Amino acid sequence: MPAHQPPVLADVAAEAGVSVSTVSRVLTGRTPVSEKLRERVLAAVERLGYRPNAAAQTLVSGRRSTVAVLARNTLRFGYAATLQGIEEAARSAGMVVNIAVVESGDPAEIRRTIDLVLTQALAGAIVIEFDSVGIKTLEALPSSVPVVAAAGARHRRTGRPHAFLDDAEGGRLATEYLLGLGHATVHHIAIPTTRARSGRTEGWRQALQAAGAPVPELIQADYSPASGYRAAQRLIARTDVTAILCGNDELAIGAARAFQERGVRIPGDVSLVGFDDQPFAEMWMPALTTVAQDFADLGRRTFALLEQWLRSGRRPPDSAVLPHLVVRDSAAPPRA
Repeated sequence: MPAHQPPVLADVAAEAGVSVSTVSRVLTGRTPVSEKLRERVLAAVERLGYRPNAAAQTLVSGRRSTVAVLARNTLRFGYAATLQGIEEAARSAGMVVNIAVVESGDPAEIRRTIDLVLTQALAGAIVIEFDSVGIKTLEALPSSVPVVAAAGARHRRTGRPHAFLDDAEGGRLATEYLLGLGHATVHHIAIPTTRARSGRTEGWRQALQAAGAPVPELIQADYSPASGYRAAQRLIARTDVTAILCGNDELAIGAARAFQERGVRIPGDVSLVGFDDQPFAEMWMPALTTVAQDFADLGRRTFALLEQWLRSGRRPPDSAVLPHLVVRDSAAPPRA
């Protein structure tokens, strides 16, 4: 066997001095074999470092073991951590994850990606529904495939099971905290939303309205620190800006840079609160107060819903976990 090629079933059979069908019987456990023969085959598996191929296992056992994950992005913190949780849970369940990146919201692009995914023998699929592309992808998948979605913004029940983070609750918690410190209102530098009124932006708005506080004009940004920097430049000269909720921690870091360049102190002059509790948030100076969301847990919960569906044959109920506020050093009462 060439060194660069992974061992296959025939290699194990040759190493153990048995037939390929015998190796298959040992590995699947569907047909009894003697303990001595079983030990011989497993010793050959160990020596060669053989790993069963998922497609081959499907053919032999009849049980599909591949789950497709469709996402617009795989690099940003929330997406990557959610994928990590899905992969960990799938590995524990003995299943394989194939990741498909949907390049854009163009219907033809979504259809091409789905068609490619469906050429595999899938047990089911997961969509990371953090953006409009995710929503369109979820809608385009055929109903014949068990599909579960991972989402940040909680919304009304749909035909597909969802695992939620409920980031609207996080937006409400952060806004109420800043108002509780004595700020007259809270400005908001927002990430793109998946729906017209959803997610952390909606939680921010509801908290202000419930408190009878003014609702400032929304400052729209994307996800990057540079976008936060540019958005903050629109607020620097205003004397009524004392507290800002940023749509993610990266926006908060960019906004802080813009303020600090102009000699605006954080939190002495302006309080900043981020969102997501990325690993760098605690290390930033001053340490960033932020809304913690467990994306890895979201991934594990999403896979658990799919696994429950596959085992029971019944659509599982949605799953939601509330975020919590991590209070650090970047927010304080306003100046007297």
